[in-house]
Amino acid sequence: MITPKQQAPELEIALLDGGTWKLSEQKPENFTLLVFYRGLHCPVCKKYTEELQDLKDEYLDLGVNILALSMDTEKRAKKSKEEWDIDDISIGYGLTEAQAKAWGLYLSKGIKDAEPELFSEPGLFLVRPNNEVYYVALNSEPFGRPHLSSFKKSIEFVLEKNYPARGEVNYRE
Repeated sequence: MITPKQQAPELEIALLDGGTWKLSEQKPENFTLLVFYRGLHCPVCKKYTEELQDLKDEYLDLGVNILALSMDTEKRAKKSKEEWDIDDISIGYGLTEAQAKAWGLYLSKGIKDAEPELFSEPGLFLVRPNNEVYYVALNSEPFGRPHLSSFKKSIEFVLEKNYPARGEVNYRE
């Protein structure tokens, strides 16, 4: 289980722009925001990533870099980029089952034709520049994710008050 104040699992993923994104190479001013989404088949993900697109500049102004990623294939991720209003967000694709498990994401089996055989449920993480996990939100369904506009305000508070990461005590050990 990933807890705040521990090092994030390594993450390397292909980007739609042709590059490779590595968490260990990220150097944000304050945080990297990782938004794991279910995939092309998810209308809630479409709305969520489009809201992220709308707030992108405000997050960047707070020193927060953004990556949205899924287990979708390159073809499905490209279709999302084409059909959704997410032109300026970095999109990672091809997240593996092992990577999803390393991040503690819930996994679901497809039950409809439009769904992949296996996909991850949503997760949202804030990671400090030193790759230390600051915040974790995991969902077992497409709903219940942090509201991105109020989450941005929470980051403002964290930065203003130098608020520490909480939830670091792993009661499952």
